[in-house]
Amino acid sequence: MHEFLKTPGDGPAVLCLGETMALVAPAEAEPLETAQRFVLSAGGAESTVALYLAGAGHRTAWLSRVGNDPLGRRLLGQLQAHGVDTSLVALDPEAPTGVYFKDPGGSATSVYYYRSGSAASAMGPPVLDAVDWAALPLLHLSGITAGLSPSCRDLLDAAFTTAEEHGTVVSFDVNHRPGLWSAPESAPVLAGYARRADIVFVGRDEAEILWGTGDPGELYDGLGRPAHLVVKDGAVGATDVSASGTVFVPAHAVEVVEVVGAGDAFAAGYLCGLLTGAQTGACLRLGHDLAARALSSVHDFDLV
Repeated sequence: MHEFLKTPGDGPAVLCLGETMALVAPAEAEPLETAQRFVLSAGGAESTVALYLAGAGHRTAWLSRVGNDPLGRRLLGQLQAHGVDTSLVALDPEAPTGVYFKDPGGSATSVYYYRSGSAASAMGPPVLDAVDWAALPLLHLSGITAGLSPSCRDLLDAAFTTAEEHGTVVSFDVNHRPGLWSAPESAPVLAGYARRADIVFVGRDEAEILWGTGDPGELYDGLGRPAHLVVKDGAVGATDVSASGTVFVPAHAVEVVEVVGAGDAFAAGYLCGLLTGAQTGACLRLGHDLAARALSSVHDFDLV
């Protein structure tokens, strides 16, 4: 455990908060329009991080809301089967579980979301009441949640505030989703969350779109000098900026099947290193290890 993480209690060492949807993807890397076989799995940034962390042996919980429908119950079963604690997930009897489809055909993967009015979009600050904050070392959030609804933005605000009050370290992946909200609308909100986080993950390309620069040093200063800023630059590598200096580790060479989920896998690998007290370079390498697995698969979560 890294020295700036408090010692966990009997519960999870990491809590991941955010929406998970039922993910439908072709079984092979072929176009959605013509594929004949499909796989139904869990798809969500925060739960993907939770799955990888649990797979690495860390006590991990996922906090969210899903519909009390076959898809929601299926998601819970899948995460439970991989060792993720889902005891904080509520089943909503009125709103549905969101769904999205991956289309890996062509030169890039397209994603189609059907999440409007989902159970998770109705989340608000009260979902935090059941969390044992005094014993929680690490909370992982992403900007996707903020784009779901005003009540979800209230939830993130409350999560940052409560975590700070209890000395819980916050990991925040910017994860801008243009389909949820535009860059002009989201840029100041996401920057505000990043300034409140201890660990910030952002892609160089999304940082350029949101804030006009992908330079790690400029971002570090502009985002209030978090304990660790991690800037991911696709196939080039990743840069960690902290008060101790700048560390760059090149990405692994990998034959890419499709890219969706690789950023979440990277974040999970980095956090795995943090939880075991690894040095910054080792955290980045662990991030690349898991990202390479995700890039080699049509699934968000691939631990094989």
